[in-house]
Formats: sequence, structure tokens, C-alpha cells
Amino acid sequence: MTSKVSSDRICPACRSGKMEVFYHLDSVPSNSCILLDTEQNARDYPRGTIELGFCDSCGFISNTRFEQGLTEYSGRYEETQGFSPTFRAFHDRLARDLIERHDLHGKHVVEIGCGKGEFLHMLCAYGENEGLGFDPAYREDREQLIRGKRVEFVQDYFSDVYEVDKTDFVACKMTLEHIPEVQKFIVSIRESIHGHPDSVVFFQVPEAKRILSECAFEDIYYEHCSYFTPESLSLLFESVGFDVLDTSIEYADQYLTIEARYGTGEPASSAHIDLAALKDMVATFPDRVQAAIERWRDDVTERHMNGQKIVLWGSGSKGVSFLTTLRLQDEIEAVVDINPNRQGYFMAGTGHSIISPEQLREIKPDYVVVMNRVYTDEIRGNLSELGLSPEIGAL
Repeated sequence: MTSKVSSDRICPACRSGKMEVFYHLDSVPSNSCILLDTEQNARDYPRGTIELGFCDSCGFISNTRFEQGLTEYSGRYEETQGFSPTFRAFHDRLARDLIERHDLHGKHVVEIGCGKGEFLHMLCAYGENEGLGFDPAYREDREQLIRGKRVEFVQDYFSDVYEVDKTDFVACKMTLEHIPEVQKFIVSIRESIHGHPDSVVFFQVPEAKRILSECAFEDIYYEHCSYFTPESLSLLFESVGFDVLDTSIEYADQYLTIEARYGTGEPASSAHIDLAALKDMVATFPDRVQAAIERWRDDVTERHMNGQKIVLWGSGSKGVSFLTTLRLQDEIEAVVDINPNRQGYFMAGTGHSIISPEQLREIKPDYVVVMNRVYTDEIRGNLSELGLSPEIGAL
């Protein structure tokens, strides 16, 4: 992987500390949720470099080699998790909790990075709110299980080009980690959305401490150029004038959320935070993650050599990262996904075919590697309904 390397890059979050590189990956597919229609196109997909840097002033982590021009967010970017009953239950509960906690009834709601619009429709339907969503990957033809009455979408990135008046609530889920200049982005949101002091913003991002502590290499991929801990996320919002109300860690410790009030705009002074434990995790990460990668590679390779048929379940970013980090090819028969919009396409970097669960009846796998342990029980049930009982491993 790599040992620590000094960098001249200033931290994009606190704008004071310098980024020290501690993890390196070459030849990483620059998108992992793009729908690629041939095996060759998938294998030839553009690649980039990951060099994770750590700021010892605020704890922020970012890919210091990230190039925005290598990523694509468009109608062929298929990111939704909404076909999973497990995820839908979480999404539904989150929407209802936010509506109750912030009295979102008859209010104006904006979602930045709204994807296909499922969450914004929930917020508007359950609270009878008016909604406006921004995302270049939004598609008008996507069916909605729950639909709000007054919801509009802009198929574009949110930027300071757009000014949104009288906004009561701003949601931004699983988007900030895709933004390289995070402080500039948060400033632009605050300046563009003209709220009153009680307007609330809600952000959700992957939780970086879990990635470091569990050596979750599958959660490190090119699109995610920014990684947050509760401390670095709070400091980011406070530094641009938001009043932080709460941070929490949810969904089996995978998601970090923050709720903040629009406030008066006075930046808070950066309180001292203890980063000792985080620094230790960063220092030991290269050796620990290399051991984790080797364990998984040895396990899959040995099973393949013994004649076992192995499939992955989950064709999104974790699946792409798992395959390319471990350099797996013939060892894996195929990749399963319950999202019908991904089936029939191919995995970026390796070209593995993405199949439906029903096609497993033909393969009859001996071993299924689940890309996210949250879905293990759901997947075990799906396999049982298909009359299959393979061994299951989960990340």
C-alpha cells in the first residue's frame, strides 16, 4: 500500500492543515455505478489513482490524486439502493424521523444529490411538503413507490448558479463524499440557499472511522474522494457558520449524519479535538488493510482452485472495489444484483456480468460473497426462495 508521505496539499476541509498520504492504490476504475453495456467497455473503462491523505489538524481524509474530470454523473449512473426491502425500511424510518424532529409539515424542502428522487418524494409525501431536487443522474422515467404531490427536479449539479429562497430544510445524502473541495461546497450551499436562522440542513456520508478500524477496503473507491469522522464533519460545518445540532452514526455504523441550523453565519472557533486514536488507526492502516486484502484473496483463490463456484452479491461500488483491489477475474462467476436496472450490464474494471438472482439457479454457486453485511439476512432469504443454500461470506 504505502507508508506516510508528506504532501503540500492544504486540507480542503479546514484550510489550515496539510494532507499526509498514507494509502495508495493504482489503476482504479474512475466510476463504479456507470451502466456499461459490453464486457470490453467495462474492462477498458478509464482509471485513476487513489492516494488517501490525512489532515492531523481536523481529521479529514481525502484522495489527494482525485481528478474530477474522470468521473461521470449522468442518466447512466445507477446508484439507487431502493430495491432492497432492508434499505427501504431504513429510508422510510429516516424520512419519518426527520419530519417529526424538525416539524416538516407544509414546508419547503431541497435535496442536493437526490439520485432518482426516492427520499425527496418520501419527505414531501409524508409531510405534505414542497420539494426541489438537484442531481445530474436524475431520470424522469423512474417509477416511484411513494410520490409527493409538489416535487420538482433539476437534472444538474447544485451550484451557486441556483438560488433557492425560503428553504426550511436541506437534505444532502451520500453526496458530500463525492466533492473534493468540501469547504467551498458547504459555503456555496449556505450562500445560495436563503434560509432563516432556524432553517435546518441534514447531511449523510460514509463513516470513516469504521473504514479505518475494520480495514473496509471495499469502501474505498474513486468516486469517494472525501472521508469524514464526526469531529471533522462538525468542524467543517461550524467553520462556515452553521450551528451543529447533532451527529449520529447509523446503519450498522456505516453512515455518519449531521444536523445543523442555518444560524447567524458567525464561524465558530475550532475547538481542540483529540485525534490521537484516529492518528493511530491511520498509522497502522496500511499494514492492517494489506493483511485483510490478502486474507480475502487467499480465501477466494483457494476456493476457486478447489472447484467451488463463487459469486458476489452487490454490483455497486463495493463490488467494483472488491474485485479490482483483490485483482480477481476468473475466480468469480458473476455478480448478482436485485436492481433490475443494473442487470445485463458489466462491472467496471473487470467486465464481470451483472445477473439477476434468478440466474443463480443455473450457476448453483457454492459460495456467495455479500458486499454489505447489512443485507446478509435478506440475501439468505432470497437464496432460500430460489432453492439454494450456498455458504455465505460477508464484508
